[in-house]
Amino acid sequence: MAVVFRHEHDNVCRLEISGLLSERELTTAQECAADEIRRRGRIRLLVVLSQFDGWERSASWKDFGFYVRHGEDIERIAIVGDTRWRSEALTFAGADLRRAPVAFFRAAQAEAAEAWLARQS
Repeated sequence: MAVVFRHEHDNVCRLEISGLLSERELTTAQECAADEIRRRGRIRLLVVLSQFDGWERSASWKDFGFYVRHGEDIERIAIVGDTRWRSEALTFAGADLRRAPVAFFRAAQAEAAEAWLARQS
């Protein structure tokens, strides 16, 4: 599994996930996001699922601490990946719980995802 979090430009950050996502890797990515939020203020997040195999089944995915502390600090989330992960990825991102818009794009729509992310609310 590989998880890479990095600042792209302005207030846009990119989270690349491949393989099977573990709870530990998610926690590390959340810590990186929290650091960016402290440095830059509100961020927009581009999540790229590449050769993604889902979420580790043995993990406890019930910790909403990051969402409670930083949910309002994320302005938009664009998720790019295989459509087989669409429903689960939107649920995992808390699309129905957030005030911020969350959208899913197929891998072939990566440029559209970046344009949507940059668009003003």
